[in-house]
Amino acid sequence: MTITEPGLSVFETVESEVRSYCRAWPTVFERASGSWLYDERGRGYLDFFAGAGSLNYGHNHPTLKRALLDYIDNDGITHGLDMSTTAKRTFLETFQSTILSPRNLPYKVMFPGPTGTNAVEAALKLARKAKGREAVISFTNAFHGMSLGSLAVTGNAFKRAGAGIPLVHTTPMPFDNYLGGQVPDFLWFERLLEDQGSGLNQPAAVIVETIQGEGGINVARAEWLRQLAELCRRRDMLLIVDDIQMGCGRTGDFFSFEEAGITPDIVTVSKSISGYGLPMSLCLFKQELDIWEPGEHNGTFRGNNPAFVTATAALETFWQDGVLRERTLVQGGRVEGVLRGLCSKDGKLAKSYRGRGLVWGLEFENGERAAAVCRRAFEHGLLIETSGPDDEVVKLLPALTVSAAELDEGLDILTRSVHETA
Repeated sequence: MTITEPGLSVFETVESEVRSYCRAWPTVFERASGSWLYDERGRGYLDFFAGAGSLNYGHNHPTLKRALLDYIDNDGITHGLDMSTTAKRTFLETFQSTILSPRNLPYKVMFPGPTGTNAVEAALKLARKAKGREAVISFTNAFHGMSLGSLAVTGNAFKRAGAGIPLVHTTPMPFDNYLGGQVPDFLWFERLLEDQGSGLNQPAAVIVETIQGEGGINVARAEWLRQLAELCRRRDMLLIVDDIQMGCGRTGDFFSFEEAGITPDIVTVSKSISGYGLPMSLCLFKQELDIWEPGEHNGTFRGNNPAFVTATAALETFWQDGVLRERTLVQGGRVEGVLRGLCSKDGKLAKSYRGRGLVWGLEFENGERAAAVCRRAFEHGLLIETSGPDDEVVKLLPALTVSAAELDEGLDILTRSVHETA
């Protein structure tokens, strides 16, 4: 899409062609509050994108904003590498008491860098170091980030091609229901592990998303995840759960794997962990895996202290009780009901739907139709994006704090857009 409006011309003339979201939403945004973004003309857009899952608590939540402004006003540390600071200490204490201890999760906390792919790179590096092996298993339609190690365990051909070099030492396996239930779970995986002639080196680890966001909102069953955890235990492989987009309450529980009752060896967290959209990520791992040498993995911006402040405020505001979890599940039920109604038996409106909590996907026959639905929704004032290997799935990621009225308004716009593009 070529943008010719005067207010957008600088983005075309100065900014790289690599830009993407601005092409789908050709306007200049100026401010945001809660579940709404406003462009410079004052038009409001209901945000069911939420910073690709980075804004689970909406834009500029007042409690988090107040904590951040007070910290800055008091000349709090902004840049601290991995130095000990009061902001980091308060976050660690709150994360331990609010999230880890109540769930009996025996994790050490590592700050690997500001982005999700930093956390994935650290997880892969640690798994290989701990096991002394290079091979890692990933899954079909996975997405784990855009740096080289993360791309190696990503399935999307377009994104992988951007690496420009061979992506090695990883092997993909079928994700849950990839083969339509025609083959018993992990039959192929187990056979390759058993056969000395299979060509599969003994893996150090398996990395998995419980729900594949960029892959098309593919939801792994709790039973499948439990079987995977048991397979990893029997075969001496570490289990890495990438909870970057689906963690921090997106599925209801703080961690998306809680429903399955498993305890991964390593967990990656980012996106909404800061609560405010500030760059921050965590790599969590069992204590016996804490074999790093000092400085063996580092980064200039791994200690984002303003993010520690908003992250602490988010934990204190939303995770002291089960209110947000229950609300998320109730709101998710409302979404499911609408999507079910759009998936008629003849499939003329939409093919299928799937999701958990407040992450949902509505699948269409092709990417062109899904893109048309998103374009129409934008015209009506709703921000949604596509996902899936052919961009054939419309993805819904409303803020967990979205009101019932806002949720209904967004679902009404979606429904209208689906009908108008049929």
